[in-house]
Amino acid sequence: MKKAMFALLVVFAITGLATAQYVAGTINNTADVLGAHLGYGRGCVMCHAPHSGPAGNNVATNDAQAGEYALWGQDLTPLYGQSLTFSGDGKATYVVTLPAKGAITSAHDANTIILFCLSCHDGNLAKVGMMKGHTVETLPVVGGNAPTLLGADGTGSTNMYQNDHPVGGSAIVSCGGTYNWDCTGGGNTQTAITMNGTASSLFLTDYQGSFWNGSNPLASFGGAAGTVNAVACTTCHDQHSMTVYTNTKGSYATSFFIRGNYVPTTGGNNAAQFCRNCHGGESNEAHGVTGVGTY
Repeated sequence: MKKAMFALLVVFAITGLATAQYVAGTINNTADVLGAHLGYGRGCVMCHAPHSGPAGNNVATNDAQAGEYALWGQDLTPLYGQSLTFSGDGKATYVVTLPAKGAITSAHDANTIILFCLSCHDGNLAKVGMMKGHTVETLPVVGGNAPTLLGADGTGSTNMYQNDHPVGGSAIVSCGGTYNWDCTGGGNTQTAITMNGTASSLFLTDYQGSFWNGSNPLASFGGAAGTVNAVACTTCHDQHSMTVYTNTKGSYATSFFIRGNYVPTTGGNNAAQFCRNCHGGESNEAHGVTGVGTY
């Protein structure tokens, strides 16, 4: 009898641990994690053409490097060499200059990643084919949909990217100071960020869905002594998973391809905690408040 009870307790414990990985919301196990990036059934080939680059997607281009990196199946020529100014602070602080035509050397170069993303999500210089221009998911709480074409978002803005979160070598994540985490490796350094201070350690305990519980998602911009840890599109978004985020702590429900637990409709503060991944000075933990539940 005791053995039977012990076995039952073990089963309950294992079930509890498995469930704990999903407390952030219900993960839909019947939907493909690519979600909207399935491209209305086109699937992976919407971005990665297995043959002939953009021509394999019936996209005309005179780019000699077309499809050479990541089998990219979109036309990059309208964006080559473009300088885009991000963030609406009225300053040319967050300028990103995209690779010039013929200058791509790696699909993992941070500026090339931004170039790839904008080849679908610009909508102004780089025209898109099958995209509808708005999110498949509705915005939580306020309702409606958000624009997905950043260069043609319908706002009529004259500086199309200054209402978008900055990316690029100037969008650094820093350590120390009033508005930054107690960590090492931030700012102008080649050292990967390590969350090791009191407030940041408490943050990781409270927010298990953090992208710091895994590989460092920041991009490396620059070279040699000029290298910085900074934000790229893929710092905040995992383009291959719209509804589930997985790190070393478990799997968590998410939305909008966010790289972390992000389900505002649960009533918790997981959406705010996601932003605090980088903006540590605004976190509960950095202000000495540790009793606010994430989920």
